[in-house]
Amino acid sequence: MNLIVDIGNSRVKAAVADGDDVLVARAFPSLAEADLAGLLDEYPAVGRCIVSSTGVDADAVIGRLRERGLHVLEMSPSTPVPIGNAYLTPETLGADRLAAAVGAVELTGGGDCVIVDFGTAITIDLVTDGVFRGGCISPGLRMRFRALRDYTSRLPECSPTDIDTEIGRSTREAIEQGVMQGVRYEIEGHISRLTEKNRGLSVIFTGGDAKYFVKRIKNTIFANRELVICGLNRILEYNAKIE
Repeated sequence: MNLIVDIGNSRVKAAVADGDDVLVARAFPSLAEADLAGLLDEYPAVGRCIVSSTGVDADAVIGRLRERGLHVLEMSPSTPVPIGNAYLTPETLGADRLAAAVGAVELTGGGDCVIVDFGTAITIDLVTDGVFRGGCISPGLRMRFRALRDYTSRLPECSPTDIDTEIGRSTREAIEQGVMQGVRYEIEGHISRLTEKNRGLSVIFTGGDAKYFVKRIKNTIFANRELVICGLNRILEYNAKIE
């Protein structure tokens, strides 16, 4: 069994997989020693682990895992992955973006795809012919809401909403729909341009805020909240075979 630890900007995800099957995935504000021990005690057959971190020092987590006798692979720009990478600065490419691309290729059976990850930032990435081509990064939902509060004197801080209307009838509604519909049209525009140039693209949504856009944006083909976890597990399995 494999343990997958994904340390993101706002939370930590830990999952256990048996082969290609993710058995459990849990999210924590931070990964305390008790959380890690509880998961490993629950799944004593775990023998290997991959740790991916987005700008946060993962040494303490890796140390605790190695103390438990696990073989630990730390995701880095030099980690072998089962897809090509055409990014001009691979050393700056977020591990979560590359892992999501690996997961998407696995999910589509090697097909061309565009991955939209609705996290702290929103990323739109393209994979064709089994190669990560690059993408776009823009502020996530909460970052946009917070910016309107922080850079104005009288606007309130609002939150994502499931309400889908074209205009708001109050200042709060106007902010909510301005952000939600703005993201919607942004994503629709990217998808439209990319699918014009790359026929047969699969569109995959992932990330914590994807739930707000699966119904808003009609041409979503796949929605998988655990795409990064699946990709990291695939990378771990791939490295186990080539060691």
